[in-house]
Amino acid sequence: MTDLLASGYPWIKSLHVMSMIAWMAGLFYLPRLYVYHAEKAKTGDILDETFQVMELKLLRVIMNPAMIVTWLCGLALAFTPGIVDWSYIWPWTKAFAVLGMTWFHHWLGVQRKGFVSGTSQLSGRTFRMMNEVPTLLMVVIVLSVIVRF
Repeated sequence: MTDLLASGYPWIKSLHVMSMIAWMAGLFYLPRLYVYHAEKAKTGDILDETFQVMELKLLRVIMNPAMIVTWLCGLALAFTPGIVDWSYIWPWTKAFAVLGMTWFHHWLGVQRKGFVSGTSQLSGRTFRMMNEVPTLLMVVIVLSVIVRF
């Protein structure tokens, strides 16, 4: 198995980066959709229905598969011999930030259900502030991997 991981390393890493880019794009865009949904749409109107379709498609068709592929490829990279030295701090900071990113992804899914049921209580301002979460986590992840502190 380790030979397979080692020989597939460049392909796994490439797929990991591509899926991570797609996941991040969704994590940046979905909260922005929520801002406009919270500020402009009224429950049950055509704009509400339009936002719900956009949000559902983004989450289910792009973000969920991208997150799953990112996780699977990331785990494969972590188990490839010689790639990760767990005695350093950087793999732990990256892992913590990825768990935070995953929590944020699921939080966004919960918020979508609030729009669907018409019970969303959060303001556009709250969604604007939460939109900074993936940026901060991305900074931690990139610095962890590139600087390897």
